[in-house]
Amino acid sequence: MGDITVDKKKKRSWRDVFRAFGRAHKKASVQVEGFAPLLAHLNEMRVRVFKAFLALMVTTGVSFAFSEQVIQYLALPIGGMAKLVSIELTENIAIFMKVSLLGGFVLAMPVIVYQIMAFILPGLKRNERLWLLLMVPFATLLFAGGVAFTWFVMLPTAIPFLSGFMGITTQVRPENYFEFITRIMFWIGICFEMPLVIMFLAKLKLVTARQLAQGWRYAIVVMAIVAAAVTPTVDPVNMGLVMAPLMGLYIISIVLAAIVGRG
Repeated sequence: MGDITVDKKKKRSWRDVFRAFGRAHKKASVQVEGFAPLLAHLNEMRVRVFKAFLALMVTTGVSFAFSEQVIQYLALPIGGMAKLVSIELTENIAIFMKVSLLGGFVLAMPVIVYQIMAFILPGLKRNERLWLLLMVPFATLLFAGGVAFTWFVMLPTAIPFLSGFMGITTQVRPENYFEFITRIMFWIGICFEMPLVIMFLAKLKLVTARQLAQGWRYAIVVMAIVAAAVTPTVDPVNMGLVMAPLMGLYIISIVLAAIVGRG
C-alpha cells in the first residue's frame, strides 16, 4: 500500500508539472500576441523611413544637376558670385554639396510628409485626420510665405546695410554668406507658423481669442524680442520689417482662435 501511495503522489506531481508548463506556455503565447502589433508598427515605421530616405537620395541626385544655378540665384542679394571671396581650398565644393543636400531635402519634403502622414493617420480618429490634413498644407504655405518675405523684402535691405556699414568694404566668404541667408529664411519661416501654433493651442483649450485680444501689449513685447533675435541687424528698420508681418499674423491668429473656439 505504501508503494501505491508513493506512485500516486509521483503521478500527481508530474501532472501538476505539465499543467504548470501548459499555463506558462499559454501566458507566453498571450505576451507574444501582445507584442505582435508593436512589432508590426515598428516594421511599418522602418519601411516608411527607408522610403523617405530613398526619396531624399534620389532628389539630392537631381539637385546636384541644378546646384550651380541655385547658388548663383542665392548670391543675387549680395551682387552675384563675384562678390564672394573663398579663403579655403575646399570651401567652394563644400558649399556646392550643402546646397545640393538642401535642395534635395526641399524636393523630397512632399514624400517625407506623405510617409509621416501614412504612418500616423490610421491611428487617429476621423476628425483628427481632417485637422491634420488641413494643418499640413497650411503650415507649408505659412513657411513658404516666411521664406518669400525674407527673400524679397528683408534680405534686399539687410545685406546692403551689413556689407556697407560705416563705409567699410566687406569681403564675404561663401560659407558665411550662404549659412547666413539660409538660417534667416529658416527662422523667419518658423516665425510665420504662429497662427498654426495658436490655433492648435486654442483647439486644446489652452488659450482663447479673448485672452489673445486682451494680451496684445504682451504680444508686441514678445514679437519685438523675437524680431531682435531673428533680425541680422540691430537697426529699427529691419526689426520693423519683421514685426509688421508678425503683428498681422497675430491678428489672423486671434481670428482662427475664435473660429476654433466656436467649434
